Amino acid sequence: MALELTSPEFEDGGKIPAKYTCDGENINPLLEIKDVPEDCVSLVLIVDDPDAPRGDWVHWMVWNLPPTTEVIGEGTLPDEAMEGYNDFGEMEYGGPCPPSGQHRYQFKLYALDIDLELDEDTSRVVIEKEIAGHILDETMLVGVYER
Repeated sequence: MALELTSPEFEDGGKIPAKYTCDGENINPLLEIKDVPEDCVSLVLIVDDPDAPRGDWVHWMVWNLPPTTEVIGEGTLPDEAMEGYNDFGEMEYGGPCPPSGQHRYQFKLYALDIDLELDEDTSRVVIEKEIAGHILDETMLVGVYER
């Protein structure tokens, strides 16, 4: 079985409801995690927009999610997890807010064989460097949004 990330709020490739964007409550959607590898030590979630005008835009970075995490609740995060700064300059979820046209939002989940010892101001580049060679499995849920 492969690692799986889904949301009851939108299907893979489907439209993200406005509630989870800058046009709504700007909170993270409920996410469901299944089939985490047995030897997983922690999970990492990176949400980005590859269609952003300035290049790939980070909306949310979360690491050290416990491997037992089955649900990331709407607008919440497990206590043990760490959040980093997104490209909005906030340490939280920053919902889709495309300046024009339809954009894709990639919810990338990684199962790791380590915990990450990183500061809150860690960049995506550092996270990706730290997880290299430690990924047991990965998956991606994609949603789209247009204002």
